[in-house]
Amino acid sequence: MKVFVTGATGFLGSHVARALAAQGAELRLLVRASSDLRNIADLSAERVTGDLRDPASIEKAISGCEVVFHVAADYRLWVRDPEQMYRSNVEGTRTLLEAARKQGVRRVVYTSSVATMGFASNGRGPSADNRLTDEDSPVSLADMIGHYKRSKFMAEQVAFEAARSGSDVVIVNPTTPIGERDVKPTPTGRIVLDFLKRKFPAYVDTGLNLVDATECAHGHIQALEKGKSGERYILGGENLTLKQILDRLAMITGLKSPTVKLPYVFAFAAGVVDEMVTGRLLRGEPRATVEAVRIGRKMMFVSSAKAERELGWRTVPVDGALRRSVEWFRANGYV
Repeated sequence: MKVFVTGATGFLGSHVARALAAQGAELRLLVRASSDLRNIADLSAERVTGDLRDPASIEKAISGCEVVFHVAADYRLWVRDPEQMYRSNVEGTRTLLEAARKQGVRRVVYTSSVATMGFASNGRGPSADNRLTDEDSPVSLADMIGHYKRSKFMAEQVAFEAARSGSDVVIVNPTTPIGERDVKPTPTGRIVLDFLKRKFPAYVDTGLNLVDATECAHGHIQALEKGKSGERYILGGENLTLKQILDRLAMITGLKSPTVKLPYVFAFAAGVVDEMVTGRLLRGEPRATVEAVRIGRKMMFVSSAKAERELGWRTVPVDGALRRSVEWFRANGYV
């Protein structure tokens, strides 16, 4: 089976590419001229240079492939030029799906995000009435906080429309992947890295669902084999508060977990200041952003029951993935 993969140079995409390679797939990986190739340096795969914003290069790159895994995305909670994020995440997805249609690709597995799901603001617990969010939870574009969430929601709608128009498209919604090879790192990897650098003097009352990146990659293959076109599937792991995540990192590393809980108003103020100083004045990437703080007001706890029923997905503990993340950051000079 000849498989085209976008995003293989990134974090989750590299895990997907490796899972496919382990199953004997013939890989063709999309790279850009500026891509960091460390994550695929040891993979036996064909590399093609192209850009999701360039339809001609994508159509040529997909030619001859039976299956497409579209994992690539601009995943940042701070962006100086939001238009670039929409071009990559929304128009790039549209370009790829149209190219796949023209080239007769049998099936596309599109990697969306749990960020597109509906989460209620709350004080404690996963939602206002204490139910876990799932694929059927009410949600609209107006619920999306920030450009990343908005762009992923819009891209997911493009995938739904392609499926309604006759293309075979399955959507997977990973929660918050954790593990090795987070080269950038992602906002989630930064939690681990900041903890290792002792930059977590306090925590906020928020929650995430963490999923092992290796298991998440296997879930992508399950979606290829068993998913229904036009359906989306949450690929999740453990629902944990930020404090629980930090406590687990403390057990793994021997470092101290913070004991001071930061009120929302102070976290919001810190985000405003960091964006102004680091982002606007120093033209760097802020560690704390208003968008991240606003997202943190919602406990992003989910159920993967649909994926368990229809794909054979299984929820596993994330302690091993957290440990691998710590070891990888340390071994690769991030700390």
